[in-house]
Amino acid sequence: MSVLDLDMSIAAMSVGMHQAQVQQNLGVAVLKEAMDSSGQGLETMLSSMTESLDPNLGTMIDVLA
Repeated sequence: MSVLDLDMSIAAMSVGMHQAQVQQNLGVAVLKEAMDSSGQGLETMLSSMTESLDPNLGTMIDVLA
């Protein structure tokens, strides 16, 4: 193995490691976006559920029916 081959292998390894890091960063960014959007959907659902609750519902029982 010559010095030139060794230099090329180091360069190829460096490029491969950089590509792996970029892919990992992209995966993390996609997961963060998914978590943020699911959290916003949950907040929206909970707020719509609490807004639709009737405070008088279930407080009286009709025993004559």
